Amino acid sequence: MVKHDIGNIETVSPILTDGSMRSIEQINQEINDIDNQMSSGDFWSNKEIANTVLQKYQELKRELGEIKKRFSSNAILTIYAGAGGDDAEDFVRMLNEMYVSYLNKNKFKLNLLDIQESKSGFRSISYEVSGNHESSGKVGAFGILQNESGVHRLVRLSPFNAKHTRETSFALVDIVPLIENIELGEIKPDDLEISFSKSSGPGGQNVNKRETAVRITHIPTGINVHVSTERSQELNRDKAMKMLYSKLMIHLEKLNLKQINELSLAGKVENEWGSQIRNYVLHPYKQVKDLRTGIETSNIDGVLSGDLDIFIVQEG
Repeated sequence: MVKHDIGNIETVSPILTDGSMRSIEQINQEINDIDNQMSSGDFWSNKEIANTVLQKYQELKRELGEIKKRFSSNAILTIYAGAGGDDAEDFVRMLNEMYVSYLNKNKFKLNLLDIQESKSGFRSISYEVSGNHESSGKVGAFGILQNESGVHRLVRLSPFNAKHTRETSFALVDIVPLIENIELGEIKPDDLEISFSKSSGPGGQNVNKRETAVRITHIPTGINVHVSTERSQELNRDKAMKMLYSKLMIHLEKLNLKQINELSLAGKVENEWGSQIRNYVLHPYKQVKDLRTGIETSNIDGVLSGDLDIFIVQEG
């Protein structure tokens, strides 16, 4: 991601290594189908076909292992203001309260990584989320949150203009897995642009007196991360590098690449809206509707207070 300002925002979807959006259940079904083939008496009658099936079987097993690793991983949750000015920044505040409430109710641990405040709310806010969703088979933070990635849209009477006109604003929710010991190859120092600034978020007076906040940009892709809440520049830099590796992993998967050194300027991340996933309408009626599943509710106050299982926890 290069910028997250008014207009264009890129979304990161949980795309797997082959570019698909398949679920664990679908992959397990394919594995079971192959198990049934291999148990038949004439499976080895054609060795060429059998070897092809075995190769596919091994690929599916690796894919399943990778997905389960993701589902048990921590996540980085970031919310960015999009089009809508003050209303969009206030919308980020609302979404932040919604997710914090939901995650606290479900016993997840939140570690604030960065906060960019404004007079009307937040330009962006970012957390590391850890723990498991006990009622969903101990699914990890990324597994439970991953489908929240996308553009969220708010329609309401604006509290930020004298006429209180009906306005539409947007925010991007970005979820990436935070996986330790990612093997994506080394990042060349020349490919990184690192800058430091004074921290503006929580952390105490000692933080704000020194340039402890760290922004790292991966020049070939334009992906950047910002961490400001630790007391030392070194700790912020370490967390920023972990975030950068996680975002690069998602970008590599989208391009079907395996190593960072395969990236070039041709792999630059484009600024574009991507898919809108959910509408929050406060006027002229009250409704929250998920545009992917069709699930909707008029209990918008409950949703904004953190009652999100109707959208997040999918049966089956």
